[in-house]
Amino acid sequence: MLPTIYPIISLIFLVVTSAFIALLLLRLMFNYTDPNPFGKVGRFSYKLKKSTDKFVYPAARLLAQFRIDTRLAPIVTILITAILSYFLLGIIENTLRIIDGLTEAISRNNAKALIGWMLYALVSIYILFIFIRFIGSWFVFTRKTFLAFVYRVTDPVLLPVQRLIPPIGMFDISAMLVLLLLGFLQTIILRTFVF
Repeated sequence: MLPTIYPIISLIFLVVTSAFIALLLLRLMFNYTDPNPFGKVGRFSYKLKKSTDKFVYPAARLLAQFRIDTRLAPIVTILITAILSYFLLGIIENTLRIIDGLTEAISRNNAKALIGWMLYALVSIYILFIFIRFIGSWFVFTRKTFLAFVYRVTDPVLLPVQRLIPPIGMFDISAMLVLLLLGFLQTIILRTFVF
């Protein structure tokens, strides 16, 4: 499944991400040109800013904390979009790889490989929760949401690491360290049980 579906998904993902980044670059240009609000370009600029505000506002808030020009917020949003796209594409590829691995292990009656792929899948789900937590840190949530559940599940691992490496502004670098360690754990699981 991975060799046939993944290229199509990655192409669609690349097109959507590129279109979003192009809109943010256009917004950045409009931030510095300030077109006539009564002309077609001005109305388009207003609509573009209004539709992208929910994505750019967290970056603008971060820049304002450091007293940096908030008109540069689209650049920060573009960088975050690129990083999140990379991780999300990796999650999609990993999910397809797990499905392929589990299918192959079941078809060959290989219990050791099946256990390995199941452990690998559990670690992948935890990685996904950390990824959701990272994205969720940009938004306000209540205690009765799925995001609150994600926080409860990831707190036992992330809180001790956050004590060592505190967040910088809105960015939780400790999550990156945990993600690297979990990726290393996945490699160990695959080499021990599958390969």
